[in-house]
Amino acid sequence: MHKAINASSTFLMMIDIQERLMPAIYNKDEVVSNAVKILTAAHELSVPSIVSEQYPKGIGPTLPELKSLIPQDSTIMEKVEFSCCESPKFGDAFLNLSFGSGTKDTAVLFGVETHICVLGTAIDLIEKYNLNVVIAADACGSRTEQNHKLALEAARSAGCFVVPTETVIYHMLRKAGTPEFKALLPLFK
Repeated sequence: MHKAINASSTFLMMIDIQERLMPAIYNKDEVVSNAVKILTAAHELSVPSIVSEQYPKGIGPTLPELKSLIPQDSTIMEKVEFSCCESPKFGDAFLNLSFGSGTKDTAVLFGVETHICVLGTAIDLIEKYNLNVVIAADACGSRTEQNHKLALEAARSAGCFVVPTETVIYHMLRKAGTPEFKALLPLFK
């Protein structure tokens, strides 16, 4: 049973959307477009974020068009581990989120590669932190479509709530007619 996605109890994890990795991702334009939507919603709804960069010396930094949208108080974490949770920097980043802005029991994951870092992080968040994990499926990608789809199936089997970006954002909004809804509506037109 999945809990509701409430902006107040949610944090985002943008995983490894980096300059030298993205050209190899089969659905890269969709991933970047949906990452923009999620980061824009995070800013509008004050949802905190953790951003990971896998070995940025070799793979490069986060894409510039996304880096400028990352909320200011976000943790940007360099790592060599495939699961973000295995990075020594993750524990402090998670504690800062949970105590800085109230308890966070839901993680929304998006990024690359779905079958490696996204899936590994999702499973660890469930097993080690007992979190509700949501994967924005169309904001994730792998080098092959098959790897992406298999990883989404595995994530669902592991207990993740696997949904489109639009579902994530509308569930965080909760209702129409608010200033936040009006600000984010252009993302979906």
